[in-house]
Amino acid sequence: MTDNQKEKIFSNKFIQNFLENNSTLTIQNKYKFAEIASSLAYYLKSFSNINKLLDYICLIFKHIFSENIILIIPLNYEGEIWRDNRKISANDEYSKIQDEIISFLNQFHFSKNFKIKQSLNFENALKNYFKEYHLETKKILSRGKCRGFIYIFSKDISRNSITENSNFNFIANCLAVGLENYYLIKIKKKHENVDREISTGAEIQSQLLPDYCPIIHGIDLAAHCRPALQLGGDYYDFMCLKTNISEKRKEKSKWAFVIGDVMGKGIPAGLLMTMLRGMLRAEVLTGLPPDRILHDLNQLAINDLDQSHRFVTLFYSDYDPRTRKLRFANAAHNPPLLWKSSDQKILKLDAEGFVLGLQKDAEYHCGEIKLSENDLVLYYTDGVIDTSNSLGQRFDEERLIKILTKLCKQSYTSQEILNRIFKKLDDFTGQNRHLEDDASMIIFQLR
Repeated sequence: MTDNQKEKIFSNKFIQNFLENNSTLTIQNKYKFAEIASSLAYYLKSFSNINKLLDYICLIFKHIFSENIILIIPLNYEGEIWRDNRKISANDEYSKIQDEIISFLNQFHFSKNFKIKQSLNFENALKNYFKEYHLETKKILSRGKCRGFIYIFSKDISRNSITENSNFNFIANCLAVGLENYYLIKIKKKHENVDREISTGAEIQSQLLPDYCPIIHGIDLAAHCRPALQLGGDYYDFMCLKTNISEKRKEKSKWAFVIGDVMGKGIPAGLLMTMLRGMLRAEVLTGLPPDRILHDLNQLAINDLDQSHRFVTLFYSDYDPRTRKLRFANAAHNPPLLWKSSDQKILKLDAEGFVLGLQKDAEYHCGEIKLSENDLVLYYTDGVIDTSNSLGQRFDEERLIKILTKLCKQSYTSQEILNRIFKKLDDFTGQNRHLEDDASMIIFQLR
């Protein structure tokens, strides 16, 4: 059975039940209201303009409850009076009182932060201003929340309360559904706009990371960043310490390798990472040793990092292809792993230092090592070793060292080793499980 057939059967049952439960109406009026109910249900399914829906509801009220004046005051999603969408349903004979209500609404002060409890003050003001009318109030409720108010003005006090009328309640409930749907549509569009902005930000951020590894004399280089969300707080970079020289000369010039991790992930971490990148690139051009680079970077960034209540771990190093010397300083980042080919073992490259952004007078120390043929260095962020599987087990540093040791004993390129480590990471976390944090790696080995 198709959806249209189901909808038709439901509509027929509704009309039949309505006719049976409203025996006081004439047959003509019964079918008239059944047509209204059917058209209203269709309108609710397809409408996108809240103003038109309110006009349509007022038109229905006008035809069915012609002896009453009905004021509709919807609230927006923040619970504030929706000034532009206040509506009045009244026959032509009530045009004077309708104008008076509009004038009263324009004079009555609604605060921007209107709260539901303030509706009582408004209702009392209405009663005092329109004493010749009997006033009834009906809340527009949806999912347990008040979405607005309906005020009914009537001169015939002896008549039964309109709020007990099943037809009135049906229309009021349809109005509640319409308002709720409109709110959800607005929220969805807002989220879509945010998603587009995040996607644009992620695209820009991905362009700030190196899109290819530079050619450095005697070095086989590979790198990759896998963010946990669209925007990430991981950062790596390669920078030649000399500018305005040819690409051929750059190959044998001194290069800086850096990897860092902003606390947290997502948009805040991504913005701080972008800020830090600009500061660091300016510092690198000074040509100072790694410990001085980190010291000055901390001085520059500490105010911004302090205001954001975040800190950054960062490992900075520079490598000279002519001497094969690697100098480094560490701001409490995960120490890179060095595979010493001659000893067939892995060492950690570490130097004493404090995280960036927490201590203004933090000091950093410089380490230095001379690399040999077939040595390999792996830089990584904590998203690699902190990744867990479905059993809650961490990938951890020990597992990473074992995997790297096996791979280094074989004749793999840096890119092949990088790919295999990420493959091991995926196998460990399991299918359909995303990384809990951004994971980045740089691998370079001496040919």
